[in-house]
Amino acid sequence: MKNVKMYEGDDKMISLIRDNYDLLQMLGSFGISLGFGDKTVKEACEDNGVDYYTFLAVVNFTVNGYGDAETDEQLSVPTLMQYLKASHAYYLDFQLPFIRRELEESLDLNNSLAQLIMRFYDEYAHEIKRHMQYEQKTLFPYVQSLLDGHPAPDYSIETFSRHHGAADKKLRELKLLVIKYLPSDGLHNNKLTATLHDIYDNEVWLCQHSMVEDHVFVPAIRRLEQVARQSDVTRNISEMVFKNGLPANGDALSDREKDVIVALVQGMANKEIADYLCISVNTVITHRRNIARKLQIHSPAGLTIYAIVNGLVDISSVKL
Repeated sequence: MKNVKMYEGDDKMISLIRDNYDLLQMLGSFGISLGFGDKTVKEACEDNGVDYYTFLAVVNFTVNGYGDAETDEQLSVPTLMQYLKASHAYYLDFQLPFIRRELEESLDLNNSLAQLIMRFYDEYAHEIKRHMQYEQKTLFPYVQSLLDGHPAPDYSIETFSRHHGAADKKLRELKLLVIKYLPSDGLHNNKLTATLHDIYDNEVWLCQHSMVEDHVFVPAIRRLEQVARQSDVTRNISEMVFKNGLPANGDALSDREKDVIVALVQGMANKEIADYLCISVNTVITHRRNIARKLQIHSPAGLTIYAIVNGLVDISSVKL
């Protein structure tokens, strides 16, 4: 039966592990050392410099399969990055080589079917390495650029999300081969059964890892991208203010263009502006196009802020 307990910061860390022993590896990926005694989750996290709120969000999502992580704005992206990077290191540097050694010890490598099983495993391991190395070389540096305030212009989290998926097809084939190849003698049978158990645990871990990326990490990066876009708008407007209202390219607004801005921020439509200024609607559209080109501001909210900070209108006359 699925665990429905939502753990909190005041719960004992040992209780969390006792209820869910498979979270032991997660502790290491978050950088939380064993030997925490009877400390609470919050205390154990703080002792190891881990954001306990983010730790619990990942734990509760992993244990229960659902949660508020997709819409949670309090998650720490650096903490999530640390967790995912360490999980990759654990899997690539320890788990994959460990299972391979188990297979080698469990199989008669002089047998052609045993060689086929090893080949399947090596192909599977290569696919997983390629998948995780892509994240390490492309995704994580992009996220760091967002955190640094200088996002890479030619990438987005949607690019990653569209092509992200669990690489488990070969793992399923491998399990079938191992099950059908169980040897007759007891020693090899026991070794191969234990290895098979580890492969099943490995499949569960990979599935959980992929779900955390899709349902916790990706939404958090979407929110980070949204903040970055808003910051770009604010920065563009701030540059206008520091230049006393002059566009960055030095192409100053005409008096008529300023009149159009004033009318726009007062809520007038193109036809109303044309009637008010005694010009054609096409001329209004041309003025708006030139304003957008000169100011690099395309939204009504942006024009409103520009008009207020540059003294074109008084804030009391603006329709909010």
